[in-house]
Amino acid sequence: MDYFPMNNGTRIPMVGVGVYTFTPAEAQAAVETALRDGVRLIDTANAYLNEKGVGRAIKASGVPREEIFLVTKLWPSVYESETATDDALRRLGVDYVDLLFLHQPTDNWREGYRNVEKAAREGKVRAIGVSNFDIFPGMTEELVDFAEIKPQAVQVEAHPYYPQTELKKTLSKYGIATMAWYPLGHGDKKLLEEPVFAVLAEKYGKTSAQIALRWHVQSGNVVIPGSRNPDHIRQNFDLFDFALTEGEMAKIAALDKNERYYNGTPEQIASFKAWAPDFDAQE
Repeated sequence: MDYFPMNNGTRIPMVGVGVYTFTPAEAQAAVETALRDGVRLIDTANAYLNEKGVGRAIKASGVPREEIFLVTKLWPSVYESETATDDALRRLGVDYVDLLFLHQPTDNWREGYRNVEKAAREGKVRAIGVSNFDIFPGMTEELVDFAEIKPQAVQVEAHPYYPQTELKKTLSKYGIATMAWYPLGHGDKKLLEEPVFAVLAEKYGKTSAQIALRWHVQSGNVVIPGSRNPDHIRQNFDLFDFALTEGEMAKIAALDKNERYYNGTPEQIASFKAWAPDFDAQE
């Protein structure tokens, strides 16, 4: 496994498993498979409504807690709650998380960030960051200026069609890790059927998805592909017995269309704060 050294000295594994859209039972099964196969980075969120399933998987795995890098995210409706972090820890059944994100950029993000800074000072989280703040230009710099504890990571959409080149230049100045969601293009067959992936997959005896994920790792991106298929979970982690050449990396980089799959509208952004499900009402 390769690791990214974050700006507070914490190291994050470059490859993990995500459980977006999974039911609690599906999340538990996927995380148990991943941990059994050596994956140590797990990504969930309040809003996924499966933190309890992830917690059960961690407990059942027998893997020591200190070997697992656990990530969750706070939803905007709880940014201003002084118990939000404690509530997430309780649902997960752990004493701390390794990385805590604010999930969306809403007008109360500053209150939320002060709360995650407080959780970090209290030892409840080892690193902090924000997710999807790239939707609004200039928010990264605004966050860095505002923060008393500089963010250690950001989670954003990133893939060969949208590699986040300019954002990563900014993040590199501060030693901030880039964690990529939709690393395989949100299941877009057109992306993985690009000829460059087929050629390299044949050369290295890998799948097109593995070639794309290896490109991410060599580009410095932390990736959290999600799958309910145990074989795919194993394949997504099997990336460290080969390396792409500079020329091959450049060919994949040339796929850049500067096109993302998700574009938040003002109405969607406003709804993030209002949507407040019962996070405890999960099996």
